[in-house]
Amino acid sequence: MAMIVKNKYKISNNLVGLRIDKALTVLDNTCSRVYFSNLIKNGYITVNGEKISPSYKIQNEDEIVVYVKEDEIDDSIKPYELELNIIYEDDDILIINKPQGLVVHPGDGHQNDTLVNALIYNKKELSTVNGFNRVGIVHRIDKDTSGLLLVCKNDYSHNFIAEQLKDHTMHREYIALVTGVIANNKGKIIAPLARSKENRMKYEVNPVEGKEAITHFEVIKRFEKYTLIKCRLETGRTHQIRVHMDYIHHPIVGDPLYGHNNCALYNKGQLLHAYKLTFIHPKTKKEMTFECPLPDYFESIINNLK
Repeated sequence: MAMIVKNKYKISNNLVGLRIDKALTVLDNTCSRVYFSNLIKNGYITVNGEKISPSYKIQNEDEIVVYVKEDEIDDSIKPYELELNIIYEDDDILIINKPQGLVVHPGDGHQNDTLVNALIYNKKELSTVNGFNRVGIVHRIDKDTSGLLLVCKNDYSHNFIAEQLKDHTMHREYIALVTGVIANNKGKIIAPLARSKENRMKYEVNPVEGKEAITHFEVIKRFEKYTLIKCRLETGRTHQIRVHMDYIHHPIVGDPLYGHNNCALYNKGQLLHAYKLTFIHPKTKKEMTFECPLPDYFESIINNLK
């Protein structure tokens, strides 16, 4: 049975001299030393392309590769032939410009036509922290939201990025076209969110049971009946921008769940685009920022507004 790469590490000075099984618990604190020792004994871990013993002492610039059997991946996840719009790629992360209409990971109604399926088809090395149904996925954007998505290629990178999501140091910014003319140039929406009890597909503002949710917005341009805005997420709840804009009575144009039938201008999903992503790279520890322009259909709609 073939083996595929689960994680790959390049050793830095602070780990030199440690036993490899102990060093791996530093690189991936989700697993024990015994776990890694067993993997080494069974040939699932190599150093510089060679099999080693658990007592091997780490040297500077060593390349450690952790493998997993191909049949350990859930074979219900079928490869999906799709050309990915990759904005950036290195040994640790991928930045993808996701098109509108593409679901991020398998779930109800979409098992074989998601971004995860496409990543498997393109034979990308991916993190497994969230299970094989969500390989590589550390955060997500909705099916009909377009734009930037960060994918992790190993578990160390995944955990590092997840911490930034948790402490709100990863910045995600969006552009949206909303219904109505917003009077204020800037605003901050603080409204806790919880799943709706009446419609399990939706989320709603719930001050009692909801989780903290904060969205900042800024007006880019006003039209006769619409407003183009930038939004920055301080938290990252499901449907957050969509629910918050509806909460202040300016739902996103085309939104099938929260738009209150405001789909006359556009009826293929919400006009919401993740245009900017800023984070600290897991290996270099340097800040990185990526931007991508609005999709052509979104730009065309704006250009025809008065």
